[in-house]
Amino acid sequence: MTPATAPAAMTLAAGHGFLSPTGTEIAFLLVGVVTLGAAVITVTTRQLVHAALWLVVALGGIAVEYLLLTAEFIAWVQVLIYVGSVVVLLLFGLMLTKAPIGRSPDADSGNRPAALAVAVAAAAALVWVVVDAFRTTWIDLDGPVQGSTRVTGEMLFRNWVLPFEALSVLLLAALVGAIVLSRKGDSGAEGKR
Repeated sequence: MTPATAPAAMTLAAGHGFLSPTGTEIAFLLVGVVTLGAAVITVTTRQLVHAALWLVVALGGIAVEYLLLTAEFIAWVQVLIYVGSVVVLLLFGLMLTKAPIGRSPDADSGNRPAALAVAVAAAAALVWVVVDAFRTTWIDLDGPVQGSTRVTGEMLFRNWVLPFEALSVLLLAALVGAIVLSRKGDSGAEGKR
């Protein structure tokens, strides 16, 4: 770098900050707002199928956030596992249990204030735990890319094997529960014949 270009490079480096975000940071915030809105609609709507479809939007928004963070592998896993499998499993369960498709007054139990208080407390605890856990954590920029398949696989199968397996058992239990509930409805109809 020549002495003539040094002030220009310093001006560019000093110009980036909180009040001058990059395009990626703006996109990250906008996608985050859309994802948060979809998540709120998911838990507040009274139509179960609409809730499942808004869940697709929320989970897809999280996948876009991973793409913006250059964690492509995690983004595609998000799409395949959550958007693909979990939402299909949810819709499959709704169809098997013959849940009401339209507005469902039974979907509202009248405990909204208590649910809101629990949600706010859980969100505050989650934010506090994450901020406390990563307060002194720094990313090694000279090491391997953090979103790479190798690093993700090492972290997943070295530190997170038990939650990973517990999630698969939970999905299996949800599928078996949906089948059992659908069989109970069919056995009553067969007994009346």
